[in-house]
Amino acid sequence: MDVLDLSRWQFGITTVYHFFFVPITLGLVWFVAAFQTMWVVTGREKYLKLTKFFGKLFLINFALGVVTGIVQEFQFGMNWSDYSRFVGDVFGAPLAMEGLLAFFLESTFLGLWIFGWDRLPKKVHLATIWAAAVGTMLSAYFILAANAWMQHPVGFEVDQDTGRAVLNDIGAVLFQNTAIISFFHTMSASFLVAGTGVAAVGAWFLMKNRQIDIFRPAIKVGAVVTLIAAVAVSITGDIDSKIMVQQQPMKMAAAEALYESTTRAPFSVLTVGDVSGENATPILEIPGLLSYLSTGSFDGTVEGINELQARYETEYGAGNYVPNVPITYWGFRLMIGLGMLGAAWSLWALWRYRGGRNPQKGRLFAFSTLFVMLGPLLGISAGWIFTEMGRQPWVVFGQQLTADGVSPSITATDVWISLIGFTLVYGILAIIEVKLILKYIRAGAPETVVEDPFKDAQSNDKLYFAY
Repeated sequence: MDVLDLSRWQFGITTVYHFFFVPITLGLVWFVAAFQTMWVVTGREKYLKLTKFFGKLFLINFALGVVTGIVQEFQFGMNWSDYSRFVGDVFGAPLAMEGLLAFFLESTFLGLWIFGWDRLPKKVHLATIWAAAVGTMLSAYFILAANAWMQHPVGFEVDQDTGRAVLNDIGAVLFQNTAIISFFHTMSASFLVAGTGVAAVGAWFLMKNRQIDIFRPAIKVGAVVTLIAAVAVSITGDIDSKIMVQQQPMKMAAAEALYESTTRAPFSVLTVGDVSGENATPILEIPGLLSYLSTGSFDGTVEGINELQARYETEYGAGNYVPNVPITYWGFRLMIGLGMLGAAWSLWALWRYRGGRNPQKGRLFAFSTLFVMLGPLLGISAGWIFTEMGRQPWVVFGQQLTADGVSPSITATDVWISLIGFTLVYGILAIIEVKLILKYIRAGAPETVVEDPFKDAQSNDKLYFAY
């Protein structure tokens, strides 16, 4: 493997690993804030216990996300120096805003939340977790705005002397439609991931006949949020697909393995065989759905890969502008399918535990509960892979090829060393993460808590919220 392929593998592995933590953090922090709010409003102890229980899981995930996220920025300078040199003036602006504003906001108020349980007034302390939640949301927006610029570069001009992209409109970068819809689509998907996780954990406790009164509300809240998020994911995904067709039509053509332009193009739910354009056999299709996703009309025409390849050769010069079709094709379907399975399970869970019921048997439900803890997370990761792989061979669409962004001085040996090192370190972190999460899930919510640690300021019984 050459330096380019190794660098792509390394960046892909470390990015996907880091992204495992992102949607959980983005969604779970709002559940923690909501449970604490319900405790403050109602005074019911079970909501305080849920806050502490899911707060532990959130903090473990947040810590691993921070550690793995730091690596991403170093890789820009190590393996992708030519890319960094070209995009630095533009790309650095939203990333700086994320670090100096959003991350500072979330980390500061998260620290106040962790250490302020017995030191801050109740409502002030509650405000700190909401501020941290807003910080995580802002952090996601700035990063997605930077990525959206790679998908659809705007608000810049290329300096003819240096060959670098120069920012001339930060508003266009931050508020283009690609960034806005990506944000809403990612946030709704993150709520889907976190919602199914919260509901699945609650269902596990009920199946074990443990802490039923505490975790029954978690099932209801998690499942309802998941269903609402599934609707939001569908709506934002539909809008996103139409924007994508306008800006990157090759990505949509690859998502369906559509090689020839077609009117009333079908969407293949399942295909058997190689989707390279020669041997694929769709066995389940929905007529006109791809046309609707692309144009808003079931009778619309969708451009095929062959026609787009010819157009790109005319516009950008000779080369292969077709992304990896099998990965793009199946990534698109896994993104949709695994997310919707999480929503279907949540609907089943609401029905199963309706009216105070608590059935103890049901192997299918038990098995699906274990799966649904990971299914939507794998689905959103597949969607991220689809988004990035579908843009290839461009690292900045229409401006810089991925092959032109790799560091010219780095060697294959250099990348192999760092790739093996990151793989080993990330493997160890994965073991630590899984063990910690399982440990605290099995332990359950705390059996006893100080119901109101703020009630008596002179009391010697203080609640320390420590991990």
